[in-house]
Amino acid sequence: MNTILSILFLALLALTASLWWQVRRQHYQLQAAEDQLAALTGFADDDREPDMVITLKVIDPIGLAKRESRSARLLADRLPVMVRKMVYEQVMKELGEELRERQIEADMAIEYR
Repeated sequence: MNTILSILFLALLALTASLWWQVRRQHYQLQAAEDQLAALTGFADDDREPDMVITLKVIDPIGLAKRESRSARLLADRLPVMVRKMVYEQVMKELGEELRERQIEADMAIEYR
């Protein structure tokens, strides 16, 4: 009985040591990957703050198009993707004009998600 318990104890000890060794190895690999990522992105523990971005989503672009444009009332049901794209382009254009009037420099782009 003692022999079986001793063998079982040694097996558990070997398993624990193996798991500990794997955890340490993964820790070093993770640290190396973080260092590589920091070197690639230029965020290597410097005091730079991240960029701030405003995201705008038009909740009902088809409804907006129908309300604002007579031609959109005709096209919205037949070509909804095109109408959505046109709505976003118009919103971006109008926002850009407003920002320019107020002398605010901004980079604007439409992202598809």
